[in-house]
Amino acid sequence: MFGNKVLKGVFLVGIGAASYGMLATFVKLAYADISSQGLHYTPAEVITSQFLLGIIFVLAINGFQKFQNGAVVLKATTTDIRKLMLVGTSTGLTSIFYYLAVKYIPVSIGIVLLMQTVWMGVVLEMFLEKKLPSKIKVFAVLIVLLGTALATNLFSKSIDLDWRGLVLGLLAAASFTTTMFAANKVALSISSAQRSLYMLLGGAVIVLIFALATQTTPFNYDIFLKWGILIALFGTVIPPMLLNSGFPLTGIGLGSIVAALELPVSVLMAYFFLNEVVALSQWIGIILIISAIVLMNVKFGKK
Repeated sequence: MFGNKVLKGVFLVGIGAASYGMLATFVKLAYADISSQGLHYTPAEVITSQFLLGIIFVLAINGFQKFQNGAVVLKATTTDIRKLMLVGTSTGLTSIFYYLAVKYIPVSIGIVLLMQTVWMGVVLEMFLEKKLPSKIKVFAVLIVLLGTALATNLFSKSIDLDWRGLVLGLLAAASFTTTMFAANKVALSISSAQRSLYMLLGGAVIVLIFALATQTTPFNYDIFLKWGILIALFGTVIPPMLLNSGFPLTGIGLGSIVAALELPVSVLMAYFFLNEVVALSQWIGIILIISAIVLMNVKFGKK
């Protein structure tokens, strides 16, 4: 039986993962909306509003924690800040690649591509630690690849997916893999709110460069109130806080399994709110990917 702390951790990780799962649908709805200028919102406007409002929200949380705990809060060093901002650049790239991807392909396909972090993480770990992965991990990777082929309708003769979305989705997964590996090794002694803040600041630099390079129309500030708050909360505030609080209670193995909830939630959101068609073969592929995540994180053998 799980203890109360573990159950609390499962709840926190589950809600955090589900929040991430809802994000792409909100982004897609924002793209479809019409601004007061009579134009559709651009990726630059959506991503910029998310990061700037996210920074404001996280600053407020840091201020509240400092007020509540006084001098107890451990401050980040200059080295910590520099490292976290560097890691944050990959966070910004993940958002850019992923939000551009769902502009060209369905959300249900985009989230499957993002979940390629499962096998990308195994490959990155192999190179960094200079040792071959276990047989279970190799088997899990093969399951992920098969599940991906089914979930993206690769075997269907009527498949018609924009190659730009596929490439951008894989780039988002690669960037997200880098974020996960680096974020779990940098400045672990300071609060999760401080870590989130400096990573957001690093990501914001990349996002602003992207916005300046791609925004061809006058920036529509309506986005901040219409969609920015919602996307910031579900993209940069709620999930990181809950996941950072829940993972220490569940452990990496159980936490990773619960975090896989992001995949079905994202697909269901797209099904109900975007009317995306999800075939039976795609659901089988999604179940295979989740099964692979469970397989990689369950410890076999005697205790």
